[in-house]
Amino acid sequence: MRFSYSPAKRPVLPVTLSFGSESGTWDPLVDSGADVNTMPWSVGEALRAQWDLRKATLRLAGTLAGTSAMPLLVSAKIGELPLVRLAFAWCQTDQVPLILGQTNFFMEFDVCFFRSRLEFSVVPKGQGSA
Repeated sequence: MRFSYSPAKRPVLPVTLSFGSESGTWDPLVDSGADVNTMPWSVGEALRAQWDLRKATLRLAGTLAGTSAMPLLVSAKIGELPLVRLAFAWCQTDQVPLILGQTNFFMEFDVCFFRSRLEFSVVPKGQGSA
């Protein structure tokens, strides 16, 4: 699947996230420079996830250093592509953007950026070139 973007908006990808019986559609940033998928507090809350202090042990780096986060596994659906499980660092703040990063979005999909055309493509891993 191909998606267009603008230099001002950056590459975002409409994705439906599901957790238990709850689901919603968001436009996370596709960021090949991000080590992990991150999720702001309000998205996890909308999915009715429960904060568990025993799991709130993820150590984030860079501008997110010091932010409390816990792992949250959700199902993700992008257009007609197969459903996948994505692991997020669910952060206890809304000062964190919703990001699809190296762990594990880029492990599940091959992503190719065509900067000169302001497009990017997303293909499930092992299903040909992006």
